[in-house]
Amino acid sequence: MVRTTVRLPEALLAAAQRHAESSGRTFTDLLADALRNELQRATVPRRVAEPLPTYRGNGLHPSVDLSNSAALEDIMRSL
Repeated sequence: MVRTTVRLPEALLAAAQRHAESSGRTFTDLLADALRNELQRATVPRRVAEPLPTYRGNGLHPSVDLSNSAALEDIMRSL
């Protein structure tokens, strides 16, 4: 293990030390865990939304009423 110096705001250091103590860990372990989590988050690829398909046409069929879900379900079943 390597020893290093980290400069932190006093309030953040105090809160981190209290959190480490209340969770039964040393401050060093808390800091190492936090860094590991941050580095792991940065390497996990973010999910990219697939583009939705679009179709050209003249809009909705006259018999389709988007406010009537039961009728839409019947139309989809008939396809």
